[in-house]
Amino acid sequence: MSNSMYDVNIVGGGHNGLVAATYLAKAGKSVLLLEANESLGGATTSIRAFPDFDARLSRYSYLVSLLPDKIVQDLGLKFKTLQREVMSYTPLSENGDPTGLMVARTWNEETIASFESLSNGKDDMAAWQTFYDEIALFAQKIAPTFLEPLPTRQELKKHINLDPTWQYLMEEPIGKVISERFKNDFVKGVILTDALIGTFVSAFSMQANICFLYHLIGNGTGEWKVPEGGMGALVTELHRVALEAGVEIRCHARVKKVESDNDKVTVTLENEEIIHSAYLLSNAAPQVLAKLRGIDPPASLEGAQMKINMLVKRLPEFKSGINPKDAFAGTLHINESFSQLELAYQEAKNGQLPSTLPLEIYCHTLTDPTILSPSLQQEGYHTMTLFGIHTPAFLFDGNHEQQREAAKDAAIQSLNQYLKDPIESVLAETPDGKKCIEVKSPLDIEAEIGLPRGNIFHKDLSFPFREENEKPGWGVETDDPRIFICGAGAKRGGGVSGIPGHNAAMAVLALDL
Repeated sequence: MSNSMYDVNIVGGGHNGLVAATYLAKAGKSVLLLEANESLGGATTSIRAFPDFDARLSRYSYLVSLLPDKIVQDLGLKFKTLQREVMSYTPLSENGDPTGLMVARTWNEETIASFESLSNGKDDMAAWQTFYDEIALFAQKIAPTFLEPLPTRQELKKHINLDPTWQYLMEEPIGKVISERFKNDFVKGVILTDALIGTFVSAFSMQANICFLYHLIGNGTGEWKVPEGGMGALVTELHRVALEAGVEIRCHARVKKVESDNDKVTVTLENEEIIHSAYLLSNAAPQVLAKLRGIDPPASLEGAQMKINMLVKRLPEFKSGINPKDAFAGTLHINESFSQLELAYQEAKNGQLPSTLPLEIYCHTLTDPTILSPSLQQEGYHTMTLFGIHTPAFLFDGNHEQQREAAKDAAIQSLNQYLKDPIESVLAETPDGKKCIEVKSPLDIEAEIGLPRGNIFHKDLSFPFREENEKPGWGVETDDPRIFICGAGAKRGGGVSGIPGHNAAMAVLALDL
């Protein structure tokens, strides 16, 4: 039994823990990072999900927006993100004919024609441009504040100085402004999806506003990019710079207990080893930290998304006739009209798998084929990631395997509605005939990477400010002055951002060890 002493002990080797560790080590602090699993990264990993094929899928996290350029530069990360030429495509039926809404990253004739083909499309196109121009200005103002001490509500509002936009983003349900400013059900739905990914609420809940905000402000642009080499490339780089900075990293080191007194924090590992530190940072979810400390865990929303990973031999064709490379180049929205999303929420809330399951689908390899071997690239293979919206953890609590299979079937049925041939016909197959498709329910996500009830944000996202009666700080503090949150459960946490890792490190450094 050792009795080591460090300046800072970090529990959890996700990307935020690695960011915090590196900042602290570069500042001259002795840092130990403990990871329970055999490898680092948490949700930010790449893996050969189908061992017979050399394809490294981002199994959990998959796109990057919120990671500030400043963190990449500060830590010297050799990590690139790639722009997607298409923002989104939504297949739909207009007057019984298969068509779709194409939104390119750079507004072009195809996007204009796509809007104009929809009912109320011209009006919605103008409203869309105005709406997102307003949000872009808001994003430019608010994004830099995420790497600063947490402002009060009034301080942030004054700093942004865009009162009309503040009103509909921060004070009124996002469903209200979408309903007032847009007419076409599918246009409204495409906008609403950014308020729902990973969040199980109605469009008229303020919790949806917070999710919407985080999806649209990354680096002041809100653009979601593909990590070159997959999410594992980010973890590899973070691991490199952490070691170079002097961080001591230990995997297979599961924490059993966390205790603190006026002088130090004491961690007991499952093997009974005891480690002391002046401060402790938790990259684990707040509920997990509470359990380790022996205190009541905070209440939080459940995880609300099923994730399906697939390897396909070729991209499937659409009934609408669109080139599949265009349809899959951005985010593919399936059955995500505003009314479909609200109905799916109500059905799931009542304990029923949505009758028409809303989906978001991403094809990493159209933007970055490097996660495939050269031979798979040459043969036309692609990876696909599918998110099932409004599939909360409690839907899987009964017979988990049966419910997971039912959710998979519902997702396939929802997608196949718009394809010429069923998605099953293009799935890669192993030598023994198994289809290359894996399904991860919220319960699977909890079991495999420790996110309570599969909540990808660890707990409810929060607005990026504090109220006047709350203590100043970085949004990473706990009730114990020696323990901080450096993961997604911090204020301004959530997503692949590194922001809570940076902020927890700054909070500790401000205490002048």
